[in-house]
Amino acid sequence: MNEDSRYEAVRSRDARFDGAFFFAVSTTGIYCRPSCPATTPRRRNVSFFPTSAAAQGSGFRACRRCRPDAVPGSAEWNARADVVGRAMRLIGDGVVDREGVSGLAARLGYSARQVQRQLAAELGAGPVALARAQRAHTARVLLQTTDLQVAEVAFAAGFASVRQFNDTIKEIYALTPSALRTARPGKAPRRGPTVPPATPGVLPLRLAYRGPYAAREIFDHLQRRAITGVEEVTGEPGARTYRRTLRLPNGPGVAEVDESPGAGWLECRLHLTELRDLTTASQRVRRLLDLDADPYAVAERLAADPALAPLVDQRPGLRSPGTPAPHELAIRAVLGQQISVTAGRTLGDALVAAYGEPLPEPAGGLTHLFPRPEDLAQTSLAALGMPEQRRNTLRTLSTALADGTLTLDSGADRDEAERRLLDLHGIGPWTAGYIRMRALADPDVLLTGDAAVLAGMRRAGAPTDDLTDRAQAWRPWSSYAMHHFWNAPAAAEEPRHRGTAGTRTEPSPQTDPRP
Repeated sequence: MNEDSRYEAVRSRDARFDGAFFFAVSTTGIYCRPSCPATTPRRRNVSFFPTSAAAQGSGFRACRRCRPDAVPGSAEWNARADVVGRAMRLIGDGVVDREGVSGLAARLGYSARQVQRQLAAELGAGPVALARAQRAHTARVLLQTTDLQVAEVAFAAGFASVRQFNDTIKEIYALTPSALRTARPGKAPRRGPTVPPATPGVLPLRLAYRGPYAAREIFDHLQRRAITGVEEVTGEPGARTYRRTLRLPNGPGVAEVDESPGAGWLECRLHLTELRDLTTASQRVRRLLDLDADPYAVAERLAADPALAPLVDQRPGLRSPGTPAPHELAIRAVLGQQISVTAGRTLGDALVAAYGEPLPEPAGGLTHLFPRPEDLAQTSLAALGMPEQRRNTLRTLSTALADGTLTLDSGADRDEAERRLLDLHGIGPWTAGYIRMRALADPDVLLTGDAAVLAGMRRAGAPTDDLTDRAQAWRPWSSYAMHHFWNAPAAAEEPRHRGTAGTRTEPSPQTDPRP
């Protein structure tokens, strides 16, 4: 987009671009999201920024009316595999707060100066400013949704001192922390960035997303795969709640998300051992539910394919689920090789019961954290009713994750991770691609040998020959194309086939053995 097209998006208050860019008004000194309901400023008074941190760094404060800090994240960071995209995903996970810029640079394999230079050149802000903007948003959420003391909010949000916290809040919101707390809206705001205070010890959030959101398909996916003790889904379709345990940097946590969407958000509740984990926990839940996706861009690209167009119309806002725990996802992918979802879930239940870490206190049906790779690398895994070859693959994968040979964090180099996965005995292209799609949130994965994708294509009337060439038109959203074909309506159940180790052939979505 050029600046003229951005201004047109502002004039039309186009919510599709919320989070993709921000605009600031020189006469008022504030910055906004494109859909801000305020009177459109004159073009000569408007400047544009790729991030809220860049706007803040130029001296603009956040609009109190549209709350630009509460928009979904830009889908660009998931699509991009370069150092800027990887850095943004790591900053979102709280790496700068925990490990500093040097820790971020080490994970990326660059010097701190190189990271600073590249982020500043493309985003108008360096890693410290980007992390600062995120801390300010976390602080506002805590101020307006909890009764925590201001000092507790400061340290929970990741600030090094109360003075630094006070100065940042005044600079970004033009209010003191106490005034920002009393400015909490009395009614639900248009875009839902805040919620009323709730039960002590529970942090209520509204997780924003853009465009339509196919919640039913996401919750169906999660319910079919829920592992006893780590996950549970309660309620009836349309009003379900998904709950799961989280292994966070400062202690265990529990996340709850409601299926019924609000006006652009999902209700979430976090139970945390340490409030410092709020940012990390909320970002990991967002990745699981693919809340930063751009369904407009996905639909525009995929609907150009005559076979995909009706599927896109049938399921607007279909997402590609990620994971809050990449190591867990990789282990579950191996557990589910060549068997049905039900059988894979049964193995997952046995794994957690034998090797999972009990919670200090059970939370309803949630009793354990998923086992760590280091807990599995040296065990016999005899408690699992699976072939010895599969157990060997599981131990090999766990060892690679535990010793750092394989990196699957949010900023991992996707190509390098896939190469290292394929180097492990027992892991083939299907498993490596599936892990890349879900654990590394890659929106552009194509599992060319997937029988369920091919079956879905046949049901949709799409030719299955020359699939790789045909899929070039779906890029960079091939993962979403696969989900549409996986969900393609079936007139009759397809015959079941078995694949070879590390690849996977699959039946139709009715029996769906994807891990």
